[in-house]
Amino acid sequence: MANQLGKRYTCAVCGTLVLCTKTGEGAVQCCEADMELQEPRKLPSSD
Repeated sequence: MANQLGKRYTCAVCGTLVLCTKTGEGAVQCCEADMELQEPRKLPSSD
């Protein structure tokens, strides 16, 4: 799996957050485990 430019990754073990600034092959790892892709936050509606 290639890492994605501009995406944020989080470590489930220690909570470290990483912002990807360069794409490439492989997985982003921390604490000897793959980091999870962080889901974007929902924006409040402007009604």
